[in-house]
Amino acid sequence: MKNIILVALIISSLPVFSQTVNSKDRVSLAADKVESKVIAWRRDFHEHPELGNSEKRTAGIVAKHLESLGIEVKTGVAKTGVVGILKGGKPGPVVALRADMDALPVTERGDLPFKSTVKAQYNGQEVGVMHACGHDSHTAILMGVAEVLAGMKADLKGTVKFFFQPAEEGAPVGEEGGAELMIKEGVLENPKVDVVFGLHIWAQTEAGQITYRPGGMMAGVNDMKIIIKGRQAHGASPWASIDPIVASAQIVNNLQTIVSRNLNVTENAGVVTIGSIHAGVRSNIIPEQAEMLGTMRYLSASDGKLIEERIRQIVTNTAEANGAVAEIKLPYSSRYPVTFNDLSLTEKMIPSLHRIAGAGNVKVIPPVTGAEDFSFFQEKVPGLFFFLGGMPNGQDPKTAASHHTPDFYIDESAFKLGVKALAGLTIDYMEFGKK
Repeated sequence: MKNIILVALIISSLPVFSQTVNSKDRVSLAADKVESKVIAWRRDFHEHPELGNSEKRTAGIVAKHLESLGIEVKTGVAKTGVVGILKGGKPGPVVALRADMDALPVTERGDLPFKSTVKAQYNGQEVGVMHACGHDSHTAILMGVAEVLAGMKADLKGTVKFFFQPAEEGAPVGEEGGAELMIKEGVLENPKVDVVFGLHIWAQTEAGQITYRPGGMMAGVNDMKIIIKGRQAHGASPWASIDPIVASAQIVNNLQTIVSRNLNVTENAGVVTIGSIHAGVRSNIIPEQAEMLGTMRYLSASDGKLIEERIRQIVTNTAEANGAVAEIKLPYSSRYPVTFNDLSLTEKMIPSLHRIAGAGNVKVIPPVTGAEDFSFFQEKVPGLFFFLGGMPNGQDPKTAASHHTPDFYIDESAFKLGVKALAGLTIDYMEFGKK
């Protein structure tokens, strides 16, 4: 009798196990099938890049594809964004997946057959436009994920929201945009999102690998504009001036002490950079004012507060010591929080990535001082963000062109793993995410 009961229990458990296995097999097979489409979409987007808040063509292609899959679509979100809602055949959590669509004001230098020759206006100048950060691949990958999951709609235990986001690199001056504006317009509600996943292609990691970090993975960032107001004089009579250039030089040097003397670098890294300084028009005129543009980077909210306070103190007091007056705009045009991978969610979902990519291909990395506005989503709901390797196998990372450069290059063999990873995380979270 005991043996009969045991056999019955084993048999009764088989359909659930079989369904889980089959769903994973179906993801893999569907990703294989959609790979060529993903590559074709990416090439098309790469050849026709659009700057932030101008992604009209890209958004139109995305919306048409989602509609063809029977997904509920909303366009014009945060100016040019697209949101798709796929309601599974069974009840469960709401999982959001995000891809960014915008390109950069960079002139492409490579010789790809789908090389961009697009030009556009940026800050009053004509510039080349290029997908020099891989957002074309993110968009194409998520379109592939949408096709895979739409094909499994009846078996999905929950709802998927697809966020195709504009202006991750920042909105044009004077405009709002990106993840922050999408959130303001309610993308995390109706239905309310429980968790959000995202990826970023990475040109210095081999294709086939995934890298991540629990907690602070990418830096929070504030940019700044500093104006030093002095008194103009002839260059031959510096004693008649209040020299804003000398004050600015001292400020630049003094700002470097924030990281070297104020930040506990054994816990987190930080950066304070002045990237632009402008003053004067002639060699023999001491100008009335100098202007600087810079950025600060941090990996925790407390470090961000410390760095900002010290910037204000140093700039104000150094200017005053020179008899000048400082005006500080911090942040000036952009602010991104820390890209923070929820610790509990990360621990729960990394086994899924191990299964999908192979445990040896999923690695923890040091924090990255670049920034990502995916962090705005993570401020509101638990999120997991990871890097998808896109460097050709065997290449030295030191020789691979970095992001935001004219020679940026991605190995298209990486895309299929991206599709499998996002689709697999979605299904696995729906299976056990709320237990």
